[in-house]
Amino acid sequence: MTETTNDKQCNTINAAKPIHLDWQNIHTVFLDMDGTLLDLHFDNYFWLEYMPVQYAHKHHISIEQAKKRLTELYHEMEGTLDWYCLDHWQQKLDMDIVALKHQVADKIAIRANVQRFLDAVNSKNNRVILLTNAHRKTVELKFSYTRIENSFDRIITSHDLGLAKEQAGFWDRLQTVEPYEPEHTLFIDDNMEVLAEAERHGIAHLLTIQQPDSQQPPNNTRHYTAIECFSQLLI
Repeated sequence: MTETTNDKQCNTINAAKPIHLDWQNIHTVFLDMDGTLLDLHFDNYFWLEYMPVQYAHKHHISIEQAKKRLTELYHEMEGTLDWYCLDHWQQKLDMDIVALKHQVADKIAIRANVQRFLDAVNSKNNRVILLTNAHRKTVELKFSYTRIENSFDRIITSHDLGLAKEQAGFWDRLQTVEPYEPEHTLFIDDNMEVLAEAERHGIAHLLTIQQPDSQQPPNNTRHYTAIECFSQLLI
């Protein structure tokens, strides 16, 4: 994978101060994918830059018109399960989203030190679960380029449960298919609304990502402890 701007910073700043976690009291680790383990730049570029060009070409309109139309459609679905559903967008836009994503897959990138972190977490005998809003087809596409699937005991997408992670009831529904103890659970995600829902449900250990998209400014991470580089967790 190509080294991202985030990777270069991560490897030169001596990776900020360590983030200490009480690993003896953590039994389950839930990890988000896009913006957390993987650089969000691919997704932002695809939906905000590449898709408008393809949509404009298909409908014989200007790129500016395409961006306006797509932005309206995106906002209508934001925060819902359909927002993350490739089948929804393929039908809505009448475009082969998966094929288009493969065309720019060179932008898919694992964040620096993520594989080292995954190896370390697995060595602690925790149950490690990928917990993502991404559609199953997106997960499979990302795995085909990153090869990180073997680092997880289980892969769960919100589409399996019928609720997006930021929606009320998600954590209760998750409990029925993947039992966990909130007080012994670590969850890392770059979405503040998702973390807020996890916090309301009592998830004890919550971390977020300082800069989900390596090409964009850092997030407002509210009161959540933010990871600048996954080497901060390698202690």
